[in-house]
Amino acid sequence: MSDNDQMRVFAARGLTKTYRMGETEIHALRGVDLEIEAGEFIVLLGPSGSGKSTLLNILGGLDTPSSGSIFFKQEDLSKSDEAALTRYRRSHVGFVFQFYNLIPSLTARENVALVTDIAERPMPAAEALTWVGLGERLDHFPSQLSGGEQQRVAIARAVAKRPDVLLCDEPTGALDISTGVIVLEALARVNAELGTTTVVITHNTAISAIADRVVTLSAGRIASVHRNRVKTEPRSISW
Repeated sequence: MSDNDQMRVFAARGLTKTYRMGETEIHALRGVDLEIEAGEFIVLLGPSGSGKSTLLNILGGLDTPSSGSIFFKQEDLSKSDEAALTRYRRSHVGFVFQFYNLIPSLTARENVALVTDIAERPMPAAEALTWVGLGERLDHFPSQLSGGEQQRVAIARAVAKRPDVLLCDEPTGALDISTGVIVLEALARVNAELGTTTVVITHNTAISAIADRVVTLSAGRIASVHRNRVKTEPRSISW
């Protein structure tokens, strides 16, 4: 195995995804080639319908390509059955979505513990919440937390699995700018200090400044890949 193989977390080759709606075929991905290295922070940019979420779902094992291949390290996810994909998601992937999906009747600690109960080598729920700056809010219910705090609970829940990969779909989409910055700081800290490979979908081009690389999609294809020579701290983003 080469050094490049050891560093590479994902390798996509010729990924396509076609959905059928009645008589109409929708080509969500049209031949995507992409490699992501361990520890990278990647931002996926592009308009609605460009294929960002479809690509993220395939990386996360929530969907499978119509053709092409997607490898996670040495595992060919495109040939994995649903049981294998479930094991992959459980063992290696943390998800953060635009909406927090917290259980209202459980505290922040209990929401995170739902994941630690099934993870192989979990981080204690209190530790995960401390990582995202909520060490003083462990026993608060979602209704007692702001939107940004709820999103940070969702990040803690994902991180508590100690995943290799953190996949985030519009994690600041429902937040105002100041709250979004705090959430981005939590993601950046997880990436930098835990070494978690992080992929973030956003419509906000300003957020791309905090990434190692920015992958822009258009009409199901990769339109450009840009590497930031210097990464910007979330608080320094020019919104």
